[in-house]
Amino acid sequence: MGLTRQKHAKKNMGFYRRNFQFREPFPVLLDGTFCQAALRNKIQIREQLPGYLGGATQLCTTRCVLKELESLGKALYGAKLIAQRFQVRSCSHHKDPVSGSACLLSMIEEGNPHHFFIATQDQDLANKVKKKAGVPLLFIIQNTMVLDKPSPKSLTFVQKLQTDQLVPEHQKQSIVQLKEKEGLAKQEGEKRRKRRRAGGPNPLSCLKKKKKTQEGQEPSAEKKKRRKRKRNR
Repeated sequence: MGLTRQKHAKKNMGFYRRNFQFREPFPVLLDGTFCQAALRNKIQIREQLPGYLGGATQLCTTRCVLKELESLGKALYGAKLIAQRFQVRSCSHHKDPVSGSACLLSMIEEGNPHHFFIATQDQDLANKVKKKAGVPLLFIIQNTMVLDKPSPKSLTFVQKLQTDQLVPEHQKQSIVQLKEKEGLAKQEGEKRRKRRRAGGPNPLSCLKKKKKTQEGQEPSAEKKKRRKRKRNR
């Protein structure tokens, strides 16, 4: 089972590396629910996650997540201690802290420019993350960390890229100009002109064939007349 899980993680990481330019160290945003699940299942996040993702990681959280854990008191005191060990990324809620889930969602707005992974056990947050393209989702199940498969939103985004539907207009114009410069556009136009248009049937095939019977009868009749003349003489 471990090998299968590792194989799936490698495949999913390849998808994000190729299509969304994820590079090491991979920045992973963790919330309180993930830290609590790691504590309960005795998972060493810092030691185990790089091996699972196949590269160096940068574990981080936000002030809002820490504030939320602090407000929940003793029940999540252990999770707060774990989260405090990670790098604190700046968010836009300095004066008015929001919930951890709302804060993490704000960190991946505008196409996830910082290439964050989201690590959470919050199902509502996970569903919202899946509606954004190019955001890998981590969760804990059966005492192991799991990298979720690419969401339908991410797959659709990549398909549009592959079909050239999201190529900027200035890039399309550059391609046309490059073709004209290299003479490719002219060659393509000449090839199109040389293509034969579909026409009617061959006019030669429509000519009526001459009747062989008439052609064959005339010489035989002339021969008979000549024989009669010779006998009369």
